[in-house]
Amino acid sequence: MLYGKTDCGLQYAVKRTGTAAAYCALSIKCGTRDEEGYHSGLAHFTEHTIFKGTEKKSASVINGYLDKLGGELNAFTTKEEIVLHATVLKEDLPKAANLLFELATSATFPEAEVDIEKGVVIDEINSYKDSPAEDVYDKFEEMIFSGHPLAAPILGTSASVKKIGRKELLEFTGEKFIPERMAFSIVADIDEKKMEKMAFRLASKWFPEKISAGAEAGTGKDGMEAPHGIRMNLRKPQPVRFDKTVNKKNHQVNCVIGNLGPSLYEERERVATILMCNILGGPASNSILNYELREKNGWVYGVECTYTQYSDSGIVAISLGCDKENLEKCDKAIAREMKKLQTDLLSPSRLAAAKKQFMGQMAISSDNGEAQCLAMGKSLMAYGRVLSDECTREKIESVTAEEIRNAAKAVFDESSLCRLVFL
Repeated sequence: MLYGKTDCGLQYAVKRTGTAAAYCALSIKCGTRDEEGYHSGLAHFTEHTIFKGTEKKSASVINGYLDKLGGELNAFTTKEEIVLHATVLKEDLPKAANLLFELATSATFPEAEVDIEKGVVIDEINSYKDSPAEDVYDKFEEMIFSGHPLAAPILGTSASVKKIGRKELLEFTGEKFIPERMAFSIVADIDEKKMEKMAFRLASKWFPEKISAGAEAGTGKDGMEAPHGIRMNLRKPQPVRFDKTVNKKNHQVNCVIGNLGPSLYEERERVATILMCNILGGPASNSILNYELREKNGWVYGVECTYTQYSDSGIVAISLGCDKENLEKCDKAIAREMKKLQTDLLSPSRLAAAKKQFMGQMAISSDNGEAQCLAMGKSLMAYGRVLSDECTREKIESVTAEEIRNAAKAVFDESSLCRLVFL
């Protein structure tokens, strides 16, 4: 793998793999939390309308540009970034990569297309009313981050989306879509030096006015400190505590229990929390809550413990859906298992097994080229570098039983633990 920074400030990472498909992504450090002064939901709406035309291509041309090659073009928005990504055959990689930069730098946001897309996004917002499991999590996140930029809903509201116009979209992208905020990543069966040269060519083509001396390239050093520059005005959310039940008159009860967690830059605590959450409610059927609530007692169809990491905070959440008569039993079982993690040290054999399982899950997940490409871009955005697999394994192996217990104590502290139930 090679990674570095071009002379206009664009970061890049390239990795060679032995697959016929090639993957590329352009990550932009510009998410929901960056909408201050703009209408709520603007970042997500930008992601939708960026495909509606550029200075050289119409919406119909863009939609079929990679399709006719058998490729795919897509995008998504998070609280902290917008990501444009594509999958094509490796011989078509230059076309896909060039298209991503064209979309990010010369989208025109035609008024007629913007008006049409408002209906699409509002329909997406309304669809959440039919998905209480997603709705309850979004509301939980809004409440736990109350008063902080991370509280804003990614989709915005129907009212806010209706107010977004072409002028605002152009202003937003003009301010935020700059090379210093971007990371370009490629995973393909192509010589890494050739892919690196492609990154430099694209940077000079699409950001000629930004060219200056001092490009950086190389393998860098493993580390997790925040890079200097964009979004350094970070602040921790203030801890809150709530236990709220909302009568939605649903057939099933949906519940989220959780708390604030470590940020991307609290390294030891972050890695311990990742492992602790996987032990408690990871995707495997032998995770504690999966076994206790589903396999052993049949109280739920699914339960999970997720950990989402942001630049200045994180959120750990246990999510489940169950019949109303099973909610109290689930609550008691979850509280009991949280308490065990807070008081009991994992045995050496159990800790070793948990690490082995998690590293296996990571290895299988990272075997997907698209997942690798997106992860590389996210790492560049957060840290200015991409960690090697060896470094990642070392960090996991170094986690102690005491650190996992401390993570449970911090995250499941009763004085700040939060709960939201949709009945």
